[in-house]
Amino acid sequence: MELKILSCSNYEEITNFILILLNKIEIIPIMELVLIILIAFVASFMTFMSGFGLGTLLLPAFALYFPIHIAIAMTAIVHLMNNIFKSFLMKKHVDWKVVLIFGIPSMIFAVIGASLLNALIDFDIQYTYSLFGYELATTPINITIASLMIIFALFDLVPRLREITISKKALPFGGVLSGFFGGLSGHQGALRSTFLIKAEMPKEVYIATGIIISLMVDVSRLFIYGFGRIAAGVGENWQLLIAAILSAFIGAVIGKYYLKKITIDFIRILIGTFLILVSIAIGLGVI
Repeated sequence: MELKILSCSNYEEITNFILILLNKIEIIPIMELVLIILIAFVASFMTFMSGFGLGTLLLPAFALYFPIHIAIAMTAIVHLMNNIFKSFLMKKHVDWKVVLIFGIPSMIFAVIGASLLNALIDFDIQYTYSLFGYELATTPINITIASLMIIFALFDLVPRLREITISKKALPFGGVLSGFFGGLSGHQGALRSTFLIKAEMPKEVYIATGIIISLMVDVSRLFIYGFGRIAAGVGENWQLLIAAILSAFIGAVIGKYYLKKITIDFIRILIGTFLILVSIAIGLGVI
């Protein structure tokens, strides 16, 4: 048997190849990675019980490190993969009639919202102000979404309003709202949950149906994002995407376990409280 010994030139070629490869791989700063993983886990856990929160919390985390249009696209990818994973966990509980009457309008208007976002990328429309010594900025989109979220939150927190039942006839309108804002800014879950929870579905059906509708919106908006500048730069940050997706999967599994231990009334309170807090933060431009 003949032994082949590498020459010095071979070693130099291998060394040069490794150095070039290392230069092309961008090492993720540890704090950036930890923050994304923790937020993806916590948000996914809460999303499983409340029906929203993953995109709302993960988007500002991505936005700390990337331009907002890239942050929206990365959040949408994590959101999509997490919804696919959760759909397998909860598929037997889905109310397909609600999916059709709520999900179809959501898909259509998600396309419209995502198209508008692509068109607005080149426009810098925002209001800046100072709060407790900090410079903050908000936008008309943020203010609109925050106002709607606060109004809808009151229906879960105020006893008299909580007794009002939204008929399934109003579900298509809810699909229009959540789909449009889902495509425009990624904030689809809060509006969707507000309407679905008023449809008086069992908690498992409420969660499962929301997952499928959210998945439909994700597919629609990512299809549109892919045709605009919003998709640029996503591929360069695949390490963070994988870390966030895996962390969200773990949060979903744990969320499903605890779902069996809570009541629909607890979910109502959780949604209302979370809506108020998040809407204030969005309106002020904090997230």
